[in-house]
Amino acid sequence: AGPALAQMEAQFADNRLVMDKFFTIQPMAAPPARAVAIARSLAARPDFDWKNPNRFRALIGAVTANPAAFHAADGSGYDFVAEWLMRLDPANPQTAARMLTAFETWPRHDAGRRAAARAALERIAAMPSLSINSAEMVRRILAAGG
Repeated sequence: AGPALAQMEAQFADNRLVMDKFFTIQPMAAPPARAVAIARSLAARPDFDWKNPNRFRALIGAVTANPAAFHAADGSGYDFVAEWLMRLDPANPQTAARMLTAFETWPRHDAGRRAAARAALERIAAMPSLSINSAEMVRRILAAGG
């Protein structure tokens, strides 16, 4: 996959839509144990503009679209997504609130994953400057878990 990704990047570096796919396919197709590390590496690239909603959704949404990575037993998927949603919320509360829906299934998981997801959601809820959009979504998602 490495040479194909390098070729894709070289050929389409100026095409935002294709580069969004470049950011999406890597963590989405990654082995669950590597998906967050790959996403962190991609987030450190200069062409990852987290303030661009499409690019943000392409990368951070790819982690949530890899269920085994997002719901990793160690909570790393929840932590990664929560960290980025907390960063995005002041700049784009609508996108942050919409992406919080990835956490809606947290009550259906085992006790360890529920605890990790709840902790991530509570960190977001505790943000002093949390937007109304995200605060409402977090309250609703937490309430669903009892």
